Amino acid sequence: MKPSSSLQKRLGLGLTLGTTLLWLAATVGAWLVVQHELNEAFDSALEETAQRILPLAVLEISNRENPREAQHVATLKMHKEYLTYLVRDAKGQILMQSHDANPKIFNQQPAEGFSTTKKYRLYAASALRQTVFIEIAEPLEHRREAAREALLALLLPLLALIPISLFGTWMFVRISLRSVLAYRRAVEARGVGDLSPIQVARLPAEINPLAEAVNHLLERLRKALETERSFTANSAHELRTPLAATLAQIQRLRHEAPEGPLRLRAAKIESALRELTRLSEKLMQLAKAEGGGLLSEAPQDLIPLLAHVVDEWNHSGGHRIELHLPTRTSVYSTIDPDAFAILLRNLIENALKYGTADQPVEVSLTDQALLRVVNGGPPVPEPVLQRLTERFVRGNSEISGSGLGLAIAKTIVQGVNARMKLISPATGRRDGFEVCVWLPLASTVEC
Repeated sequence: MKPSSSLQKRLGLGLTLGTTLLWLAATVGAWLVVQHELNEAFDSALEETAQRILPLAVLEISNRENPREAQHVATLKMHKEYLTYLVRDAKGQILMQSHDANPKIFNQQPAEGFSTTKKYRLYAASALRQTVFIEIAEPLEHRREAAREALLALLLPLLALIPISLFGTWMFVRISLRSVLAYRRAVEARGVGDLSPIQVARLPAEINPLAEAVNHLLERLRKALETERSFTANSAHELRTPLAATLAQIQRLRHEAPEGPLRLRAAKIESALRELTRLSEKLMQLAKAEGGGLLSEAPQDLIPLLAHVVDEWNHSGGHRIELHLPTRTSVYSTIDPDAFAILLRNLIENALKYGTADQPVEVSLTDQALLRVVNGGPPVPEPVLQRLTERFVRGNSEISGSGLGLAIAKTIVQGVNARMKLISPATGRRDGFEVCVWLPLASTVEC
């Protein structure tokens, strides 16, 4: 799946790129206009120069002793001429020329008006009834250089304006999307079980209907989940009393029945009722895990809770549990004590039920509130391991059980923003099964 890109990044880059392209287009347009105006100004300068020089040249030629003799006009000091000229008669004979003029660049036969060669722009004017002509030449490179300098003057400010525009656009977009970013953070900060409406002020008009739709969806989902949890909890609670009464009657019937098929059938019914009672208890635990309220208002010390639950199991399960406490005298967590007890009971019950009977179950808690429950037994295949936290999934189908223990544990772990990992074989062993739960504390360690 292609990763999504930031709207702020797309808007910032897109607006800056669009503005830059518009600036470049405007610069090119301005440069074309400037180039046209420069050509008009240079052509006007050629025409004005010809009209100023021609009368003086005619007067100078008329006052000579030999008018047909070519004459170089001397310069006051040596310099590079951008404008060079020739004064010729109607037959093309040179009568006068500027000091740096090259006759080869001019037309062979003078003619009035503008003309252009590969390297020069020419203008010719006449006097004395087209008997005397003057032609002025200007290098086209001179005009190109002026056009390049004008273009450079237009482009140089863009080098500073582009980063300024990028920064300004980025800040403007960031400020404009501030409420959207606040909405995103509010959604990200939600816990797994938090379905309350998301309140963020001053959302854009394009986003506000989406936020309202999300709140309506959350409300519908919350009501549906509450209905489901209420039904599960109420059903499990209402079943406890008739199940207990029925179980008592079956136990009495089994004791009163004579040896034979009737007593065996009563024992099977009693076993089935006990499984149904345990399932009812599991459903009540699952309803509590999904119902929220898994975090305590004040931090709770986990060590006495852990020791109490393990002691209960050791008294009822034959002292198969080995408890390893941290070096610290107390380990505080924000998890609710009842939720922690449910989590621990399900993990221990799972380890006792599916672990090897001749190996102890190791329960440990570290200083960083890492809870580990390890039992013996053959390694669990990876495909099965990945599905063990799903509801009604059991690793060993030959052992009776509801398949809800690890699902309840996972629901509690998600509800308190903790993390759980299943490992098989257990750490440092070739067999066994291990559950690591990182409870909500500031620091964690790895298995």
